[in-house]
Amino acid sequence: MNANIDREGCIGCGLCPTICPAVFRIADDGLAEVYTNPIPEQEYDNAIEAQENCPVSVINVE
Repeated sequence: MNANIDREGCIGCGLCPTICPAVFRIADDGLAEVYTNPIPEQEYDNAIEAQENCPVSVINVE
């Protein structure tokens, strides 16, 4: 399972790294980024929760 973020639509709210810090972080430019792919199995549920709660729906986990 991998995660992707459409960074052009990201608003840098910080919700995804709060929910799933093992996969997402805020980059130097203030936008979220994925830094762990593939997603560790124990983080699947957290990554899906981050996707479902993204206020601008720019996270895709598949």
